[in-house]
Amino acid sequence: MSEDGLPPLREVIAAHGLQAKKSLGQNFLLDLNLTRRIARAAGPLDGATVLEIGPGPGGLTRGLLAEGAAKVIAVERDERCLPALAEIAAAYSGRLEVVDGDAMEIDEAALLSGVSGPIRVAANLPYNVGTAILVKWLRAETWPPFWSSLTLMFQREVAERIVAKPDSENYGRLSVLTQWRAEAKILFDVARSAFVPPPKITSSIVRLEPRAEPVAPARLADLERVTAAAFGQRRKMLRQSLKSVTADTEGVLNAAGIDPTRRAETLSIAEFAALARAIAPRNPI
Repeated sequence: MSEDGLPPLREVIAAHGLQAKKSLGQNFLLDLNLTRRIARAAGPLDGATVLEIGPGPGGLTRGLLAEGAAKVIAVERDERCLPALAEIAAAYSGRLEVVDGDAMEIDEAALLSGVSGPIRVAANLPYNVGTAILVKWLRAETWPPFWSSLTLMFQREVAERIVAKPDSENYGRLSVLTQWRAEAKILFDVARSAFVPPPKITSSIVRLEPRAEPVAPARLADLERVTAAAFGQRRKMLRQSLKSVTADTEGVLNAAGIDPTRRAETLSIAEFAALARAIAPRNPI
């Protein structure tokens, strides 16, 4: 038995016949010392409600509860994992709520209505939908968002794109959208051997905290439009790459105070916001 009185995760997986499904992007974390380390990175947890996405057999769930989360709301779409999660709920009476659903489709505002205190998100995100889930949260119409922090696991290459700075090969649309609205940093890597089955790549834990206001004012739709165009042809000068969003590229760039011969990877987030503001009158929503 583990410290929480529950069986080791390998026994849980065997007892419930759980095999990670590639189609769901699953890789189970079995090291409870590691899951508690991730839980501590998501803190402080005292008095906090934690939203967990894709708990699987509950390794991180157990870590979050053991580290003092007031409540964990775990969203799991794989019905095979629900009995294992029910056992954790029984061991931590009243502190774990399991929601049978898809994280891409849930209404977080409705799910978390009535919750008091900070809401933190912690998740070993499925590799196949991790970026899409993050973008969903970053696109929230209401800002600051429902979350006070995100502590998420991604493939190392995705983590590097999230935190990348201008003039680096990983800097792109995801970097701009993330850092426009949040502060992000990579906390530590997780080796392939920590998972069952072991993935082909190294994973990283990323922590994000929302900015009270974006780095610079812009409409989200315009920012996404100009970054898609600029990075879609990142080797070209902006006066060429922006032709897909405006016929007046020179006018837009001049209005934003940006040299038309520059390329997307050289622009700061504030400069992308300036481009978005310059293009807004030409692209009414």
